[in-house]
Amino acid sequence: MSRIGKLPVVVPAGVTVTIAEGNEVTVKGPKGELSRKLAPDMNIALEDGKIIVTRPNDLKRSKSLHGLTRSLINNMVEGVTNGYTKKLEIVGTGWRVHSKEGNKLTLSLGYSHPVVMIDPDGVTSTSEAPTKITVTGIDKEKVGQYAAEIRSKRPPEPYNGKGVKYANEQIIRKAGKTGKK
Repeated sequence: MSRIGKLPVVVPAGVTVTIAEGNEVTVKGPKGELSRKLAPDMNIALEDGKIIVTRPNDLKRSKSLHGLTRSLINNMVEGVTNGYTKKLEIVGTGWRVHSKEGNKLTLSLGYSHPVVMIDPDGVTSTSEAPTKITVTGIDKEKVGQYAAEIRSKRPPEPYNGKGVKYANEQIIRKAGKTGKK
């Protein structure tokens, strides 16, 4: 049995879960609504305010989908109750968030032109300080993907540590060149 897959997903008060034909799971909560079509061969049941995922057999595919299906449902429940947040920091002289207008985030990252990022549906980005960006939303996958796209515009480099990095990310620094004397 999968250690992750056998754990039940507790549905908190104020959250409704609907399981339709073909394992179409819809989760509604105070922050919004998420819907996802999951693997059709998994057995998903809602019992006593808990979602229980079981697998039909012990084939390798079923074992691998067991924990994944449970984690996806748990992420949906967590998203509609609390939401997800990713924090990014910009390190570099003159590099900053230039402006935030509507759903457009404009960054100055040392290029000859400003970098414009457009927030995807269901995800918002804010800037508390000129060098800090917060990406929030209810879908964990979309929040992580958008934060990774922002980071990819200028990933941190190991020599000076300049670039866009996650707030909790440790940049492993390398020694620079040493000259002969």
